[in-house]
Amino acid sequence: MLEQYIKIKDCRVEDSRRVLIQNLSWEMKEGESWLVIGPNGGGKAAFVEALSGLRRIVPNGPDSVFENKFENSVETVSLEVAARLIEQERELDETEYMDKIDEGRTGRRFIAEVMGGPDAKHRHLPLPPIAEKLEALPEIRLCGIEKILDRGLRLMSTGEIRRTLLCRALLSKKQLLILSDPFAGLDVQSRSILLGFFQSVAGKRGGETRIILSMERYSEIPETITNVIEFSRGEVSFCGTKSDYEELLRARESGKAAEREKEKKEFLDELHSISADTECLQNERTGDSVIDGRATLVKMSGVNVGWDGKRVLRDFSWTVLPGEHWLIRGPNGSGKTTLLELITGDNKQVFCNDVWLFGNKRGSGESIWDIKKNLGIVSYRLHVEYRMVAGTDLEGVIISGFRDSIGLYEQRTDVEVQAARRWLKLAGFEGRGSESFGNLSYGEQRAILIVRAAVKSPKILILDEPCHGLDEDNRRKILDLLETVAETGTTTLLHVTHDASEVLPCEKHILELKPDSEPMYEIISPAR
Repeated sequence: MLEQYIKIKDCRVEDSRRVLIQNLSWEMKEGESWLVIGPNGGGKAAFVEALSGLRRIVPNGPDSVFENKFENSVETVSLEVAARLIEQERELDETEYMDKIDEGRTGRRFIAEVMGGPDAKHRHLPLPPIAEKLEALPEIRLCGIEKILDRGLRLMSTGEIRRTLLCRALLSKKQLLILSDPFAGLDVQSRSILLGFFQSVAGKRGGETRIILSMERYSEIPETITNVIEFSRGEVSFCGTKSDYEELLRARESGKAAEREKEKKEFLDELHSISADTECLQNERTGDSVIDGRATLVKMSGVNVGWDGKRVLRDFSWTVLPGEHWLIRGPNGSGKTTLLELITGDNKQVFCNDVWLFGNKRGSGESIWDIKKNLGIVSYRLHVEYRMVAGTDLEGVIISGFRDSIGLYEQRTDVEVQAARRWLKLAGFEGRGSESFGNLSYGEQRAILIVRAAVKSPKILILDEPCHGLDEDNRRKILDLLETVAETGTTTLLHVTHDASEVLPCEKHILELKPDSEPMYEIISPAR
């Protein structure tokens, strides 16, 4: 008889305020490898958090059962966990007391914490002897992080942080690993590493570690997955074998094509209407410089950026003109986010380089607000910052897009309220304006932040992996939104993504960063 790892019969999942899943019955047995899937806000996140101990599993009646062999031996790797890690690093930042930037815990120290090393609050204490031998461990090589062990967590790319979290989870020797949307933001090499990891660990019978995979979309599903549980609207909408689920998906897809085209047209018509009606809320524009008869949005000449001997950008020159929608690509750690932070003002090395934005040289007296009123931003950093004011209601988050603030601190006007409600309806959040941002799933939060960035029709819309955490329907809707924003002619897109299916037709210009080449970048652009 197959060993039973987890059994849940007639239970509910709840937090301190409400019931998240009313009726839950599910079993995980030896030889099974499970995928958890479903739309944003449908219950998937609550289920995963319940398995990891962050939510309560409560019996509904006298015959209810909850048995979990893993109990406290569970480790989760997710966008949510990565965001909490960065928040913790920011809280521990001691840069203001030092004569250099505090890079925080290194990957080596972070991983050593689960191997007998000091915790985050005692990060200045010596490391255990094993920490100096991490490169020799097969788990380190499996996750491909040998070269970044001595880099600060805050200086790692999103993909590098995810791989570091994965390696730490594996070395923690926990019996159950929950990987939530693990491929989001990873380059081709990292995806290949992760698939190999999953195949070697999840496919190993009799091994010490079991894996549950949680995904926003049914793509890149490892062959070792045997079973699927799907959540929708707070309940189980499918529970069975992988083959049966794929048959269900095919049946659903066959009836969607015509409906999708109709929905897209209605969506785009409404978007045009909202944009026109809210023109009065859009920020006043700044003047631009002109090159060859055309205004310039961004101009960088001979830019050099790096830290602690690591050169991220070297002799980098780039010009962005209105209507040139750029796809920015390159492997994890190649400098894509650093480049965008030179534009947003989040990297202070902009002041020692020749960087012009909207006709003004950075460091010539313009304020950060002069810059940001022409920008719309969707990034991992912004998402982390907004999580720190998580009590803001959704209506307030949208209105803050008109004001370029993180959170909302002034009285909202009737015009802003009406505009916010229309945008929320467009994004599928009608009637939810009073909900707190912090109560949404990670994917729902990302959808709200994308709408927030688009509301003022900015000159430049910066999109750093915007579709992280989005389910298939929200992803399609957001990509339609971005394409329509580009078609207006008033906003230029700078788009970072590793997912070829998210590249928009309007992105004819490509900037590719190549950290191991000389030069370190390549521009592929139609003749101007």
